[in-house]
Amino acid sequence: MHSELPPDHQHIDNQMVKMEVNLDDVSGEWLGYVIDLLFEQGANDVFYTPIYMKKNRPAILLQLLCSTKALPKMEEILFKETTTLGVRYYPLTVHRLERRYKIVTTEWGPVSVKEGILSGQVVQKSPEFEDCKKIAQHFNVPLKKVYEQVWKEVDLDR
Repeated sequence: MHSELPPDHQHIDNQMVKMEVNLDDVSGEWLGYVIDLLFEQGANDVFYTPIYMKKNRPAILLQLLCSTKALPKMEEILFKETTTLGVRYYPLTVHRLERRYKIVTTEWGPVSVKEGILSGQVVQKSPEFEDCKKIAQHFNVPLKKVYEQVWKEVDLDR
């Protein structure tokens, strides 16, 4: 499945929804499966937090962000794939920075670095995890060493 990415220019997205469910009877394996499904079907972000419910029962608060267009599909997944009997959702506005991607070269190969731009200034930089992970696995080097080299190259570019 292909999820639709937001445009790369800075913008305010007021067509977002935050959805959440409390789950007190779900295993880690099920949770991982549900998270993968939600991302595959277009969730922008999915995360969970340990919580305590009635009678001090340990549970998970599963939350996700998606566009209003994706809301019916997200609800369907949550109702069919978890044990929840209800889904809470809230309208949400997201301010997205302009994004630009550049390639830095490491001794093991290229890595894409995402830059966040505010008013023409780069204010955030982040190496693409999947690029770094592939290099670490292929060359059998620690992931942190790959990141260290990417950051050195990014700093040289200033």
